[in-house]
Amino acid sequence: MRAEITVSAPVHKTARVLQLQGLFDVPVEERLSNSWHMDVPIEERPWSVGMIVGPSGAGKTTIARHLWPDLVVTSHTWRDDRALVDDFPEGMSIKDIVALLGAVGLSSPPAWLRPYRTLSNGEAFRASIARALAESGDLVVIDEFTSVVDRQVAKVASHTIQKAVRRGGRQFVAVTCHYDVLEWLQPDWVLDVSTGSFEWRSVQPRPALEFEIRPVDGRLWPVFARHHYLSTQLHASSKKFAGFIDGEPVAFLAYRHFQHPHTRNLKMEHRLVVLPDYQGLGIGSRFSEWMGQRLYEEGFRYRSVSSHPALIAYRSASPRWRMIKGQTKLGTRSKHEWMHTHTLDPRRLGVVSFEYVPPRV
Repeated sequence: MRAEITVSAPVHKTARVLQLQGLFDVPVEERLSNSWHMDVPIEERPWSVGMIVGPSGAGKTTIARHLWPDLVVTSHTWRDDRALVDDFPEGMSIKDIVALLGAVGLSSPPAWLRPYRTLSNGEAFRASIARALAESGDLVVIDEFTSVVDRQVAKVASHTIQKAVRRGGRQFVAVTCHYDVLEWLQPDWVLDVSTGSFEWRSVQPRPALEFEIRPVDGRLWPVFARHHYLSTQLHASSKKFAGFIDGEPVAFLAYRHFQHPHTRNLKMEHRLVVLPDYQGLGIGSRFSEWMGQRLYEEGFRYRSVSSHPALIAYRSASPRWRMIKGQTKLGTRSKHEWMHTHTLDPRRLGVVSFEYVPPRV
């Protein structure tokens, strides 16, 4: 595929235009035009994620619209008085909506129930991507990708979005002026408009993040409370821990001793919250497993009861967790098969209990 594009517009010699010419010695032509000539050989190989990048005004949007007419997504209309999930296509089930929102890293049920206008910039960005995926065909082209969010959110969101696209067997093109998302989006190809260069890439692991865990007291809980999907209450006797990235708290976990009639060494996960800007990296699951292993080494068993669909799905497929409640419904089916017979709507799924399983030595 080769892009041969010329854009031109007439110049009307008004009084202000002539004054501007005199002030800056700018030649006034009858028409102003700009041209792009570049090879974009995306038909040569299979691909999932592409990236058109370059500084503002370089012609990224023009090129994208030339390559994919009528497919470039810029914005959506959201209703002010309806829950976020109500603005997705009417024929889409709540199970599919919740799964898609979770796939792009918007995993907070309270956010799903609020109008779009009440979301943070990071949440709104992820919601817009989810809706674009819901309303588009196999190819989704997003203009101004990550332009409205801070750069840390942009990187994390880019990682979760590319995972969702690849798992769904879709194609996605990010049109952006931000080079810093490259290592997180991991595109299969990059078209740099500033140099006119096209490059095929191999997908690499995302950059590592240093996640520090340390004990905390209850004073940090208000930062996380409103993002918990069931309750803002925190038991005073619980043991509390927080996870930090670059010194900033991004995750919170608390557990309690569980009074069991036959078992005296059982601990129960009480609260697990990851801030929205960091959802989609698997932080919550790893935090919970870290705690399970820590308590196992101290001689305790660790259980967690959850109705969060993403957490249940992850633990159902993980060798580090054994399902407790729900096993009687399995019969001869696997946990994974059992999960897929149930809706992902947390109001209907109910709770599922898991116990941490340490790795075999």
